[in-house]
Amino acid sequence: MPSTPPHRNPGAHSAPPSAWSPRSWRPDNLRADVNASLVVFLVALPLSLGIAVASGAPILAGLIAAIVGGVVAGLLGGSPLQVSGPAAGLTVVVAELVARFGWLTTCAIVAGAGVLQIGFGLSRLARFAQAIPPAVVHGMLAGIGGTIALAQLHVVLGGQPQTSALENLTELPGQLAQAHGPAVLVGLCAMLLVVCWPRLPRQLRVVPGPLVAVAVATALAVALEQLVAASVARVDLPGGLLAAISVPVLPQGNWGAVIGGVLTVALVASVESLLSAVAVDRMHHGPRTDPDRELIGQGAANTLSGLLGGLPVTGVIVRSSTNVRAGARTRASAVLHAVWIAVFALALVWVVEMIPLAALAGLLVVIGVQLVKVADMRIARQHGELALYLATALGVMALNLLEGVGIGLALAALLLLRRAVRARVQHQTPEYGDEHRVTVSGAATFLAVPALSRVLAGVPAGAPTRVDLAAHYLDHAVRDHLDAWVTRQRATGASVVVTDRKHRIGALG
Repeated sequence: MPSTPPHRNPGAHSAPPSAWSPRSWRPDNLRADVNASLVVFLVALPLSLGIAVASGAPILAGLIAAIVGGVVAGLLGGSPLQVSGPAAGLTVVVAELVARFGWLTTCAIVAGAGVLQIGFGLSRLARFAQAIPPAVVHGMLAGIGGTIALAQLHVVLGGQPQTSALENLTELPGQLAQAHGPAVLVGLCAMLLVVCWPRLPRQLRVVPGPLVAVAVATALAVALEQLVAASVARVDLPGGLLAAISVPVLPQGNWGAVIGGVLTVALVASVESLLSAVAVDRMHHGPRTDPDRELIGQGAANTLSGLLGGLPVTGVIVRSSTNVRAGARTRASAVLHAVWIAVFALALVWVVEMIPLAALAGLLVVIGVQLVKVADMRIARQHGELALYLATALGVMALNLLEGVGIGLALAALLLLRRAVRARVQHQTPEYGDEHRVTVSGAATFLAVPALSRVLAGVPAGAPTRVDLAAHYLDHAVRDHLDAWVTRQRATGASVVVTDRKHRIGALG
């Protein structure tokens, strides 16, 4: 990807102190962190609930993950201003695991993925995640976004999502024909507010858009029930936060698929967290992220989240960027935001039960669409990697996340191989009777012989010629073909000069 100057947040200080250092308790730092944590709390609350619904998990599992991610990853992670919690990037993976193994076994898989992440960090493997082509990562996120949007559209329309993106797409016309009017109004209300809120004057955007969208959509649902007796499905909580804590259950067989799930969750969570940390680093002047420590912190959070019955945890760019822009100065902000979520979940569960499912679904539709970024496609096209982006995105939507990413990586390897063995053969014809010029660059292997033969055939017999070998590799097949042509061309009385980058190979006047 082309290098871009990092965006600096003018409100961020030059060196955020480490966790619980004396500087963290300075009144100005503490005041800034408390204010930022409240803003992040207002952003994280509706997103955590919506992601839990989209994952097919108990809804309070999203809040458990938000609390554990904020405290554990906030204290142990290597990115001081990053905020962790449940993220849309793992929604598709978790939904597949829940459908296949059930929720309690999925919790065991999440805990196992956390242990694996700790191993990644201790083995100092974090930097290898940066070797994944950006087009594959962005295509993965686009595929996840498309899958989320298609599934949650059914909920906005008053129905139930299907098990795959293709089924959701094929069933969409029928769902449109049977749309439930009140649910559609509530869902569209939430979607419009989330989309339009950033365009309002700054003074009105003190409260985060997602929270406003859910609150207004909830009020609309209440009004519809009171005025026209139109019911809208709401969040159903069987108990409070403590009742939602559950002990994981090990699977009864099919360990190969379980291990695959552990690996998938660990890899996706690690890559997403590291990408978010890199983006956060560009927003402030403080210490850079320690990627290995970040993976250890994320792994510890996922291990505990899984053991308590929570969703997988990753670094989340939406919360993290909000944290920096709100003026956070230390990692205390991430921890405090988790405290506010815990207080809310323990004392105000009845508020959650008032939220319509269509409101959360509308919020997730917008989030899913925002994961498909035109800028990413444009950059991939500029670098000749649009095929990687599209293949990964379509693979994730048509198959599953692991197979989609596998397709993207396999195609990336093929493109790399093609570029590594590709040779360019160019023929420059003379304008005023000078010699013809043939240039061979790249990797001149036997695969380049047909192109070389075609270009050399275009040089007239008897015409003086210079062959410049600028190739970084020249195999015997190319050398043999070139020698044979030089012999034939010289037999016509032509002057042929063959040079490489270091010395003249031969000449005949």
